[in-house]
Amino acid sequence: MANISAVISGIECSVPDYILTNQELEKMVDTTDEWITTRTGIKERRIQKGEGLGTSDMAADAVQKLLKKTGTAPEEVDLLICATVTPDMQFPATANIICDKVGIKNAFSFDMNAACSGFLYGLATAEKYILSGMYKKVIVVGADKMSSIADYTDRTTCIIFGDAAGAVLIEPNSNGYGIQDSILRSDGSGRIHLHQKAGGSVKPASHETVDAREHYIYQEGQAVFKFAVKNMADISVEIMEKNGLTSNDIAWLVPHQANLRIIEATARRMGIDKDQVMINIYRYGNTTNGTIPLCLWEWEKKLKKGDNIVLAAFGGGFTWGSIYLKWAYDSN
Repeated sequence: MANISAVISGIECSVPDYILTNQELEKMVDTTDEWITTRTGIKERRIQKGEGLGTSDMAADAVQKLLKKTGTAPEEVDLLICATVTPDMQFPATANIICDKVGIKNAFSFDMNAACSGFLYGLATAEKYILSGMYKKVIVVGADKMSSIADYTDRTTCIIFGDAAGAVLIEPNSNGYGIQDSILRSDGSGRIHLHQKAGGSVKPASHETVDAREHYIYQEGQAVFKFAVKNMADISVEIMEKNGLTSNDIAWLVPHQANLRIIEATARRMGIDKDQVMINIYRYGNTTNGTIPLCLWEWEKKLKKGDNIVLAAFGGGFTWGSIYLKWAYDSN
């Protein structure tokens, strides 16, 4: 029996129409286009507008497009994993809501929260279900409405985040393509530097927490930046060394789009050129779980069967990780 691997067999995304530019942010908080661009690389980000719309709406749109693109019927899907830090509600899982909205009835589904590393955690989890032989079609969604927890009076955080959703179909393959290896890590002591203060069981919502603006992103930028630069670069090099890869072997680095300087530092450590790095942070900002699928979606037509690709991410928790995969198809 041939060795089975888990491949990405299709990808789709959904981004809101509304574009929030740096120039518009200049009118909202004490900042400038130059200040934002030099520190983050971001020029604009997409924001979901509309009453009653949440993460599941973007995610369902991405999943519906994916099902159509891959010729997959909703009833064929065995499992749907949604990586998100902005669920529609505390419960039920946003994954359950997505399945209901797209007509997936025969699958089980759950949410995964590993902050910005969640999409990689989801891919690694989906791979194990495929390798076990239990399932043939697994959808992994990375989706976040970060505007719902961004404080637009805080110039240090509101400039960074945007909204988006991406979805991939994972299927078995016996030709050696797909996920080759993954390294995932976490360090809970880092939570003090990046978290949401209120809304959980430790500090439930109250008039006091709302008045204190504690339901938004809290980030100590310098501490997070320092840890992210080191660990995202280190783990990307580690997965290369573990699999005997040199910079010449890598077709693409797909980094989490948190900060342009972190991305550039990771590429330098790996010894790869900038034109081998997928970068779209300037147009979308940090969409948390949406960044990596958004990159793969935008670059899909440039990807070739057999391309060696390294995915890398860092997120609150702290969480970080890297996945090495061989791309499984040529796009028409």
